[in-house]
Amino acid sequence: MTEFYNGEEKLLVAVDSIIFGFKDGKLKLLIGKRIVEPGAGMWSLYGGFVRINEDLEEAARRVLYQYTGIKDIFMQQVGAFGKVNRDPGDRVVSVAYCALINVDDYDTSLLDKYGLIWADLDNLPEMWGDHKEMINKSLNQLRHQISTEPLSFNLLPDLFTLTQLQNVYEAIIGHEVDKRNFRKRIKQMDFIEKTSLIDKVTSKRGASLYRFNKKAYDSDGEHSFKL
Repeated sequence: MTEFYNGEEKLLVAVDSIIFGFKDGKLKLLIGKRIVEPGAGMWSLYGGFVRINEDLEEAARRVLYQYTGIKDIFMQQVGAFGKVNRDPGDRVVSVAYCALINVDDYDTSLLDKYGLIWADLDNLPEMWGDHKEMINKSLNQLRHQISTEPLSFNLLPDLFTLTQLQNVYEAIIGHEVDKRNFRKRIKQMDFIEKTSLIDKVTSKRGASLYRFNKKAYDSDGEHSFKL
């Protein structure tokens, strides 16, 4: 620290993680109960304070790795939340980050270690402070982006069926889409490749497995996922 800005009031900066996953046909959110005051026992997003030698994104990725065990993860900033009385413990400004992960990649031992659960997004309990506001803003952000960015694939395994892809898409936008139109649109996208593999686990009749070709996606200048 230096002598500059002496006399100015100091405040704490935190990062909060909005971690979405997809399981059992529903969009899930990773939450836990606070173990410290204020608000001990209330359902909460998980986060932490930014360390003096960290950039914001470094702090966010540290927290995400701590609670997911995954390093290569989709993450984006949602926004800053800084109402004066948002945290009765101190003057805290929090920057929220959204992450999308494939639940199958998640280290389930972390659920017990940190007291976490995968909660249904459409049936969340009462949340601590402004965390529900963070969640709603993040979900609205995803709904705006899903028509132009390949977000759904972050929630799926490397190989997926078209039914799984449609379920994820519908879970994000919050309503059903026409199956025939969905599949017609998907087949027009050269970066969603049909493989020779068949899924006989989630589909009794056997469904073709597809993969997202990021190289083909990156080489194509314009994209639209509007379905």
